[in-house]
Amino acid sequence: MIIKDVKLTAEHLAKAMKMFLDEGKKMHKELTTPKNYCGKGKQTVKQLVRQGHGVSNIEINDKNIKSFESIARKYGVDFAVKKDNSEQPPKYLVFFKGRDADAITAAFTEYSAKQLSRAAKPSVLGMLKDLMEKVKHQVLDLTQSKNRGQSI
Repeated sequence: MIIKDVKLTAEHLAKAMKMFLDEGKKMHKELTTPKNYCGKGKQTVKQLVRQGHGVSNIEINDKNIKSFESIARKYGVDFAVKKDNSEQPPKYLVFFKGRDADAITAAFTEYSAKQLSRAAKPSVLGMLKDLMEKVKHQVLDLTQSKNRGQSI
């Protein structure tokens, strides 16, 4: 770093030191971060493979893949989701790092438990439709009576 100044003041020196420290932080960040590192969470398969760790996969046949993604993010797993349209209904392949096998197993068991509890719950919309059908078929007695239940 070169400073050209006629009179070197404390302000100019402080500004030069700040620039020097900022450059040092920037260089440190570039040297410590791998070139192809994408971060944590959902990535493409290509980015996952570039990180240099072994890649494994799990098949998921459920359409609700977003709930699995949220659980996988919660466990801090690097993963990639690929849709396989060769079968009907389509299945999803979830690729993850080999070293994250324990975390992905825990995430997958939580996802399975969540899906089972969701299947056990009755559908609110289904219950509403059933009740609406019952109300339609029910004969309503709209006649009024003066007898209010009081007797002498």
